[in-house]
Amino acid sequence: MSQNLANWPYPRWVAHRGAGKLAPENTMSAFRLGAAHGYRMFECDAKLSQDGVLFLLHDATLNRTTNAQGTGGDLSMGEIAQLDAGSWHSRAYAGEQLPTLEALARWCLANHLCLNVEIKPTPGQELETGRACGALMQRIWPKSIVQPLFTSFKPESLKGAMETAPHIPRGLLVDKFADGTGDADLKIATDLDCHALVLNHALWDAALVAKVHGAGLRCSSYTVNDEWAAQRLIDLGTDGIITDRVDLFSPAQTGAVL
Repeated sequence: MSQNLANWPYPRWVAHRGAGKLAPENTMSAFRLGAAHGYRMFECDAKLSQDGVLFLLHDATLNRTTNAQGTGGDLSMGEIAQLDAGSWHSRAYAGEQLPTLEALARWCLANHLCLNVEIKPTPGQELETGRACGALMQRIWPKSIVQPLFTSFKPESLKGAMETAPHIPRGLLVDKFADGTGDADLKIATDLDCHALVLNHALWDAALVAKVHGAGLRCSSYTVNDEWAAQRLIDLGTDGIITDRVDLFSPAQTGAVL
């Protein structure tokens, strides 16, 4: 068994953007709600502010999840901190802020939780954002405990993270195969010394799971919100499931969900 395949300390179930759709994504309220449902690992999206601070936001623009318009990375962190990132979801979360990645990481550390940082750069900042994520975790995350997992759709971002924090595991995100088979994506992942291939869940089949495991990588999936889909992935022998449905799936589940 390869070292990468053997060294996989993460739980199977990962809460997407904190608590899926139950709270405004990528906010501290969402992560606290996910933890209240028993989840021990969280996925978030990180990008750089105009003044070089890593903050949480999925989209390139602020339009969908805040009361502002335009590119999130064009604002300073001081400006970002003043935005309302909760009212779009529901009145109960009005005034919720977009946190820094450091704030979330320190909360995870204080509560002994695992973190999956999706490096989600503003277009054109792929390498820079990856390097910044690696540098931050190198600075604040003790090497004596389970490390965060860096994932990205952008190989350049994973390369940047590898430059500044080579010891932190990486996973390549794939929504659609570059070559129709997954071989090209698997090669990119192995060239980057990734620990995992994280696919749109519909892409997995038994042959691909065997191929990826045979290459020494773990098999993870996003975003799995139906019981039949989760059961299929468990039956295939995959290793990680990212879900919005923290209210449906118990993170203690290891076998059948149906």
